[in-house]
Amino acid sequence: MASMNIAPELEGAEKVARNLQLEGVVSFEDADIFWLLFGAILVFLMQAGFALLEVGSVRAKNTKNILIKNLLDASYGAIVWWLVGFAVAFGAERDGLEEFIGGTLYALSWNFGDRPTANTYASWLFQWAFAAAATTIVSGTVAERVTFTAYITYATVLTAFVYPCVVHSVWNADGWATAFRENDLLNDCGVIDFAGSGVVHMTGGVAGLVAAIFVGPRKGRFSASGEPIDIPGQSPIYRNLGTFILWFGWFGFNGVSTLYIGDGFSVVASKTMVTTVIAAAAGCLTCTVVGKATTNIIDMDLAGNGVLAGLVSITAPCSTCEPYGALAIGIIGGLIYIASSKLLVFMKIDDVVDAIPVHGFCGAWGVIAAGLFATDFNYEAAYYSARADDCAGAFYVDSGNALGAAVAFVVFIFFWVGVTMSIVFGTLSVLGVARVDEEAEEMGLDAAEHGGFFLDVLSKSGPVYASKAAKGETKTAA
Repeated sequence: MASMNIAPELEGAEKVARNLQLEGVVSFEDADIFWLLFGAILVFLMQAGFALLEVGSVRAKNTKNILIKNLLDASYGAIVWWLVGFAVAFGAERDGLEEFIGGTLYALSWNFGDRPTANTYASWLFQWAFAAAATTIVSGTVAERVTFTAYITYATVLTAFVYPCVVHSVWNADGWATAFRENDLLNDCGVIDFAGSGVVHMTGGVAGLVAAIFVGPRKGRFSASGEPIDIPGQSPIYRNLGTFILWFGWFGFNGVSTLYIGDGFSVVASKTMVTTVIAAAAGCLTCTVVGKATTNIIDMDLAGNGVLAGLVSITAPCSTCEPYGALAIGIIGGLIYIASSKLLVFMKIDDVVDAIPVHGFCGAWGVIAAGLFATDFNYEAAYYSARADDCAGAFYVDSGNALGAAVAFVVFIFFWVGVTMSIVFGTLSVLGVARVDEEAEEMGLDAAEHGGFFLDVLSKSGPVYASKAAKGETKTAA
């Protein structure tokens, strides 16, 4: 019954907003800037979610190590993003390479173009939070055994070059796969990746896959005969809280990817947040039901990763699908997560937080889903009305252009990120600085690299190892 008075209330609110704009008190541009700043804060909070999820998934002897990497994903990543990454992603054309890399705004400098505006600064902040998320995906995958040297190296390359080139290709109007221009589009439509299933999540997932292959599994993860051995994390409480914080931040990740809130974009933002909730819920319930049916256990970790699988899956199509489409996308995302997680174990690839299935596989599915489930009405609202009849999803129009562009983009991410990060981790492996030595891994990286355990009583040998490390009697990681 409360919905009966919604229309008059909205009409009155719109009149107030219009009057304030006419009086010079507020403008749609000011509202849009605040919207981006608000979204940046929400997405940045996801770093706390990642930190809790990862620290709950590792053993107590590696607590400090995984937490400092999460801090550096944000702080070190901010400097790299400011100096190079943002310019590569969103800079203007340079020497004919504008479809792949930007040429202005390095260190937010205006020497090569116009002085940055309020929108430039707000966009930098919003996109920095996205870049930090992409890097964090990798740190969770190879937790407990990667060296600090390797971490700094891959974080630099990923944040400064590999990830920004993917961003530029789709979210920069000059990009080769973008849908945000009028002509010369990939497959006549460009790619529908509204908030980054492919750009952010698949990129991080593929980078994590490469890292896990080169670094190898943790000691004791697989038996001599190849059978998987479970290595429990230290806290299901942290993992669950981390999942909730990530879900909360995802409202900024998806909803604020409209980039604007005035002049009709509030409708797109509202629907985007609704589809985000439905897909997350569908992924959670799917994984819970499948887990109960196959193991007779209601598995909290499976349910939590089901939430994340649904969220990653809906990130590309969130603005262009209907709520019933979000339900289907979340269900399929949950099934893809379960299947790909089992595939990694079969291939003896050790992923501490299951980031590769959640972000890599479900990220690829999200891009494909956008090419299937985008309705012409929603495409018109979120992108361009003139080509909605041709560029909506394959389930709604005769053309398969959007689906074809989606497939091409998924292939591009796999090879671009796979090849570049293979060069990085291959070089680190050849130099012998990709993985910590066995003694440091067994001891725990807190004692080997960070001055001792965060708790004195981890095991009977814990204080002994900590004491040896403090006296320099043990080897330290590279």
